Amino acid sequence: MLSAYKTQRLHVKGGRFRLNDRPYYLQGLSFFNALFNEAFNRSEEERAAWLAKFKANGVNMLRVWCQWDLNPKVKTFIDVDPDHTLYTADGQVKDFYFQRLERLLEQADALDMTVEVVLFVVERYEHPISPFPIWAHERAAAEMATRLLPYRNLILQIWNENSVHVQPLYETIKAIDYVRIVTNSPGYRDSRYLGSHEHNDLVDVLTPHTNRSEEEFYKLAVMELEMLIEKYNKPVIDDEPARTGTLKFGGREGTTPELHIEQIRTVRAAGAYHVYHHDMFQLGYGDPSIPPSGIPDPDFSPYHRRVFDWLRENPTW
Repeated sequence: MLSAYKTQRLHVKGGRFRLNDRPYYLQGLSFFNALFNEAFNRSEEERAAWLAKFKANGVNMLRVWCQWDLNPKVKTFIDVDPDHTLYTADGQVKDFYFQRLERLLEQADALDMTVEVVLFVVERYEHPISPFPIWAHERAAAEMATRLLPYRNLILQIWNENSVHVQPLYETIKAIDYVRIVTNSPGYRDSRYLGSHEHNDLVDVLTPHTNRSEEEFYKLAVMELEMLIEKYNKPVIDDEPARTGTLKFGGREGTTPELHIEQIRTVRAAGAYHVYHHDMFQLGYGDPSIPPSGIPDPDFSPYHRRVFDWLRENPTW
């Protein structure tokens, strides 16, 4: 029931996003560690101030992860810790971090902002066997779907870069919350991140990770998005585009702010949506690329400042 909702309602109509009854052009920002970063969560006031800063710089959606208990020997990302996950080993949801997610959703809603909530991430696991069994995934997905019922300003993404057990997890969520927007970020072998026909036909919104390897990635990415829009007639989000940063984690050296801006501009022109991806979380505290706060601060890097200037000067609302 509408009266039971705690936030505005993000939904899809005619292949486009709407927030309540208004058109909503989604412009996102990668903030994977948001639920586990102490500076961001120090107080209600500080979280609100950061959200307002993102909004003032052209961002109205954050992409956050529920699993940040990665292997620190493999992933040098900031804020990684064995406890930094929303789930216990048997798939129960931890109240402490879920309450942070609730407050993020509520405070974002006050600014007409939304959140893409990534339930599970392939980086959490050692291939090919996951120590977190499938039944635990289903239990976690069901509990998250139930707890999130009052919060309508979000997209629920099953996996980051994985296509394992997608249909059962999708069906688990939909059995609890049929109108929830559910998506999945395709896995490594899944048609170069664009997703299999089976999965793209299933989910409500497409969230591919577009081309990073080619020199003119900013052109090829848009061609990929246009193909998906034409074939599936669903909203398509360029979910983790090419970026500046270390090659170790999928970055592309030699990019310029102007190339990122061109990609965002042409993604918009194609009728797709965009999440600005960056390198402000990958190489550990103390590295010149990492803000001391661990928050993707629009003012931290002159490189990223130029992109945020463009986003601020070309708002989507």
